[in-house]
Formats: sequence, structure tokens, C-alpha cells
Amino acid sequence: MPELKKQEATSVNIENEMKESYMDYAMSVIAGRALPDVRDGLKPVHRRILYAMHQLGITPNKSHKKSARIVGEVLGKYHPHGDTAVYDTMVRMAQNFSYRYMLVDGHGNFGSVDGDSAAAMRYTEARMSKLSTELLSDINKDTVDFKPNFDDTLKEPEVLPSRLPNLLINGSSGIAVGMSTNIPPHNLTEVIDGLIAMIDNPDLDIIELMKIIKGPDFPTGGLIMGRKGIKKAFETGKGKVKVRAKTEIEEFGNNRERIIVNELPYQVNKAKLVEKTANLVRDGEVEGIADLRDESDRNGMRISIDLRKSANPKIVLNKLFKHTQLQRTFGIIMLALVDGEPEVLSLKEVLQHYLEHQKEVVTRRTKYNLDKAQSRVHILEGLKTAFNNIDAVVKTIRSSESKNVAQERLISDFDLTKKQAKAILRMRLQRLTGLEIEKIESEYQKLIEEIEYLKSILASEEKLLDIIKDEILVLKEKYKDERRTKIVDQEIDLAVEDLIEEEEILITITDNNYIKRIPLDTYRSQHRGGRGIIGINPDAKDSVEQLYTTSTHDYLLFFTNQGRTYRLKGYQIPDASRQAKGTAIINLLDMEPNERVTAVIPVEDFDLDDYLLMVTEQGIVKRTELQEFNTNYTGLIALDLQQNDELIEVRLTTGQEDIILGTELGLAIRFNESEVRSMGRTARGVKGIDLASQDKVVGADIIKDGGKLLVVTDKGYGKQTPLNKYRRQSRAGKGLLTIKRTDKNGKLTALKVVEEDDEVMLISKEGIVIRMSVSEISSTSRNTQGVNLMSLVEGDRVVSLAHIEDEDGNE
Repeated sequence: MPELKKQEATSVNIENEMKESYMDYAMSVIAGRALPDVRDGLKPVHRRILYAMHQLGITPNKSHKKSARIVGEVLGKYHPHGDTAVYDTMVRMAQNFSYRYMLVDGHGNFGSVDGDSAAAMRYTEARMSKLSTELLSDINKDTVDFKPNFDDTLKEPEVLPSRLPNLLINGSSGIAVGMSTNIPPHNLTEVIDGLIAMIDNPDLDIIELMKIIKGPDFPTGGLIMGRKGIKKAFETGKGKVKVRAKTEIEEFGNNRERIIVNELPYQVNKAKLVEKTANLVRDGEVEGIADLRDESDRNGMRISIDLRKSANPKIVLNKLFKHTQLQRTFGIIMLALVDGEPEVLSLKEVLQHYLEHQKEVVTRRTKYNLDKAQSRVHILEGLKTAFNNIDAVVKTIRSSESKNVAQERLISDFDLTKKQAKAILRMRLQRLTGLEIEKIESEYQKLIEEIEYLKSILASEEKLLDIIKDEILVLKEKYKDERRTKIVDQEIDLAVEDLIEEEEILITITDNNYIKRIPLDTYRSQHRGGRGIIGINPDAKDSVEQLYTTSTHDYLLFFTNQGRTYRLKGYQIPDASRQAKGTAIINLLDMEPNERVTAVIPVEDFDLDDYLLMVTEQGIVKRTELQEFNTNYTGLIALDLQQNDELIEVRLTTGQEDIILGTELGLAIRFNESEVRSMGRTARGVKGIDLASQDKVVGADIIKDGGKLLVVTDKGYGKQTPLNKYRRQSRAGKGLLTIKRTDKNGKLTALKVVEEDDEVMLISKEGIVIRMSVSEISSTSRNTQGVNLMSLVEGDRVVSLAHIEDEDGNE
């Protein structure tokens, strides 16, 4: 029996050994499992799944294959870990609520937003999605480096070419050793536009980038409350955003209301949310809920929360936001591998690293194509030599003893290379026809041009960047879609306000206190007497009452029928489509249940020495300095109202203006506001017009030199009358006739002081809006009934009038 050699013991410092071993383990987890590469946005397991499917040829134009087959391919060739880890990863890549742009096209049960698990891998099938093929495009053209697989029998890519910025459009999350990443998904269209802008202007700063890339865009939609956290995350790589469910309040039954949840925050389990809400109601932590149902189906999500009659929807919603995952905080950590090492990156740095990767991919692809073209040209030059000396070449081949001898003689006799000689010997006789010779010559000329083009790309970074731009713009058109997650601009500091584009907007408010904003140019000008276009689709029990034109950067002072005032910025009003009803104002303003907005005043600057003139339905007027309303406190008292009176109109004045009031029965009074002394916010005011019984004030405006008074009735009739036809009277008079009322034209519903170049917009109870030029409206005396401005269907009526001044105006 041979004698065993004695092993010598080696002394090591246990502390150092533990440190080194732990660091090796940590880096293995960081680089090999938990963190995505900044270039393709993939972790190794995702990359291996896609590459294995690519190698198997399971592309979007082929049939689905069993998931078990794909998982087995990944395990056997590239990923020496458990099959559950691989399958779970593939399942997430196929879930439309997990990935913003799915990388796997799944067939079968791949789980649900309720937390249901996917079916076993033997039951489901999968293939690559169309978008994932773009991540592997040109991988066979030496665009990326390959490394040995776990047993050194195959090669796998270190990174994918990734023709799309996958890290940003799909995001990534993972927990490594001592660090974690949580990158939210973004909208593909916005990210590509931001990338293009960076190519055009490398010095672009974060603020300019954020005007293009608005913020995260989650696959489940929802609302992001404010931009402050987005801005911090984009600048530093770390930040927090508050994500809220998309909800609306609808009426049902006998004057009852219900809360409808249509979209949830990202990664919220719907079933657990419903269960949590039910437990809160059972334990008495949330009161006012009568019933709770999950009515979701294949057409979309719908959680219905029926409220008791006495419940305030806003209070209930706020409690649900506080105690459930209807609102959650998404912590952004933009940590990714850069050259194999983890780094926290800003938005611009992520785009820069991706752009550098694309420059390398396109450069390597160009070199590959250039080498291939040059090799082919080399062969064609040999063939051309053979054609030019065809008789001698044929004689040489025929007189040679063997193939090798013929090859050597061709090389020596005609100054050819070994490759060229082999190509001549492999050439068929049919290639000697005149047509084939022309084809070779044509191919040769095209290749010469292609070589020059490829060389010009390698010689010019500008041309290289142009190619990247052109290619990703094609992909943008192919895969672009609308943003799903809306960003609600609340409590935003001025630095972030710069991100909001200043534009003219139209704000509509319904009788049931729903509000929205849309761009003013949504409505084109039409001729007098037209039918208008749909401006809103309100509920049968709701109607549009007011509309205002303003700017996204203006302050908006909201005055209510109960004499209170609230303040927002124009951009804080949620935008909506032309037909949408909008958002319940109670989600924006902390109003009382029976309170409704009756006037909105846009204010650019509170430092002006201006006044607010308030008018009530019973003819009371009051003047207060604008500066008294420059406060962040909300729900301030604007004036003290008498019983059965309501605030209906507020105007911004200089303190020396002539004011005109109009009544429902067609009377108007003009007086100077100096007759109304300036009072504090809580004062009641004085009488502006002496009203007859059954009459009430419907509007008020400021007199302008050379202007005319436009009056509109509820049946769509209106007219202009020169303001000099209204003499100045003392305050509290009975007024003058301003329109001849008949059954045909109806009651006076609105009035505005206008000029010839202005435009106006009328809106009806049924939500129809018409925009027209003032010049098309007849100018007549006070004692006339007017002309038809808007054709109304039976039962509809005009409820509001908005004034749009020409470009030199102030409104």
C-alpha cells in the first residue's frame, strides 16, 4: 500500500479569509444574479431566457413552444440554478401587469393581478414577443462579446445588442448583498424622444430632459402625485414617488354615491387590497362604506365601493388612501452594473451609457459588414481576373494533374490569392455566360459603393449617431403607445414648475362639481348658428355649468356659492380628453358637501394693486384688495352671504372700473366701482342693483372703451350692443333693458364685454361647445331679441359663456 503524502497546514487570518470569501460571494450575487446591466437592462437569467429562445427559433412568427422545453434549454445550457427561478422569471416577462413592454408572449395561465400563480410549466406555452426580437437584433454580426457557459462547452452573450433602451422602458428590481435596485418602467416614446434630444444636444440638463421624459409609466396605470420625487430621482438616482389608484365617483340609486377604482398602483395585489378594505370596514376604522365588490372582468378593472347616504366620498377616499395600498410610495433606486460594477445613476447617465453601447454595437456591426463586403469583393476580383483570361484559366485547369496543382498554378500564373483560386475552381460553367458576368460586375460595383459608405460611418461619429437616430425612430413608430400613468401636479415647488409647458387651456366645471382642463386649441372657430362639437359627455343627472380660459402657469382662485375661496395652479387641474367628464373637484379642493364652484379668477401676480369685485345672485356687490387672497390657506371666507343668496361672479379690477350687471329678466345696470368702498374678506357688501321679484343676477363684467356688451340667452340667442347705449347710473338702481325677452329666445343666461377681434365659446347643458368670432354676431340696439348663435336640440340650453381675447388681449 503506497504511503500517503503528508499535507502541510497553512495558517490564515480567519478575519481576512471571511472578508475575502464574503466579498467574492457578494460580487457573484451582484454581477451574476441581482442587478441588471445598464446596457441592455437585463439580469443574466433574463438574458439567458431570451438567448435560448432565440437559439431555439421560438420567434413571434413561429408557434408557441412548451414552457418546460424552454426552461430545460436554459438550465441545460446556460443557467445552472433551479427550474423554479427560471420559470418564475419567464412568467413575469409575460405578464402585462408586471412588464410595461412584455418580452415573452405567453399562451395559457400566466397568473393575475390578484396574485394567482401561473400554471405549471408543462401546461403553458411561450415564444418571444416582437419587442424582444429587437434586443437580439444583429447579435450574429459580432456586435457583442460572448463568454463560456458554466461548463465551458458553449458560448453565451455577455450583453445583448438591445436596439431599445430596455432598462428604462421596463425597469428592474432586485436585492443584492448590501444593496438593491428598483428602477421603474417608463414610456417608450418618451425615452426614445429623450435619447434623440440627447444626441442632438449632449449638454441637455435634467430639467430639459424631464420636459420630454415626464416620469415613470407603470403598466397598471394609476396616478403619480407630484413631480418632486421624480425630479430628485432623475437628478440623483434615488427618490420617492407617491403612486395613487385612479378613482372616480359616480351616482346610483336614490342620490347615493359609489367610489370606482379603475387602476391600481404598480405591484399592488387586487385581491389583498379588497380583503384589507373589507377588514377596515369590519373593524370600524373606515366608516361610510355600505358594500364592496370586485367587478373586474376581461374588459378591465373595476372595484366598486358603495357609500352610505351620509358619507362624504372625499373623506372615505382619503382614509382608504391612508390605510390601504390604494396609495403607496415607490422608492426609486437607479442602480445598475456599469463595466461590471454597481453604480447609482441619474437619468442622463443611464441614457449616456445606453448611447455608448449603441455606438459600440453599430460600430462593430459596421466593421462586420465591411469585412464581409471586402471579402466578397476580393473573391469577385479573382472571378473578374478569370473572366478576363478565361481561355488561359480553362487551359491551366485542364492541364493540371489535380485540384491542388491547378490551385497552385492559378495562384502563380495569374497573381491570385488562395481564396480567389478556390472560388474559381468551385465556379460552375453556367457562370461563364454573358449575363452571369454582368451580374458579377453589377454586384462588384454595389459592393464598392457599400464599402465606401461603411468606411464613412467608421470615420464619422456624426454619421454613426445619425444611423442610431434613424433606427430607433423606426422602432418608436413601430412600438409607440400612449402614457398610462398620469402625473398629477400637486404641491409642486417653482423649480419643478419649469417642467410644465405654459399653454392656453380651457377649464370646464359641471353642475355636480367635476372639473377638467384641455388645450384651448382643441376647439376650432365655427360660424354663428352652428351645432358645435361635443365638449363633454356628462351623466344624465349632471350638466356643464361653467367654462374658463386661462394658462397652465396662472394661479386659479376658485370662488364657491357659499362665499369661500380656494387656490390652485392651472397645471394642477387634471387634463382630460374632450369627451371626458373630468375629476371630482372634491379630490382637489377641500369643499363642503353642498358647496360648488361658481367663479374662477386666473391671477398671474398677487403683487398687483388690483381688486376682486364679487357679485351675488341677489345683487350684492363687494370689493376687496387682491393681496388679501395671497395665502396658502385654503377655504378662506371671501364674503359674508345673506340667507338664500349665493356668490355667482367675481371679476379682477383696478379699482376705477365701470361695472355692468345683467339679470335673468333682461335688465342691466352700469355704475363705477368706486361707489363700492373696499372691504375686508369677511364683510358682506352693498346693494348693486334693485331686483324685481323672481329676478336674479346672472353675470357681471368690466366696461371697456370701444367695447360692446354681448348677451346670450338660454335658448342660444344673442346680440351685441354698443356700451355707450348703457348710461352710467348710481349703484342700487333698477337698470335698463338690455334684451327683449320672448318665448323664442328665452331668459338671459350670460353676458360679456367683448371687442370686434375677440372670440367666444358657448357651452350647453348637454356638453356641446361652439367657438365663434364676435364679428359674426349682429350688433343691435338694447330693445331687440338677438339672433341665433347656437342650434340646440330639444331640452338642451346654453349654460355658460367664455371670452377669448385676441393675441394682444389679456384674457
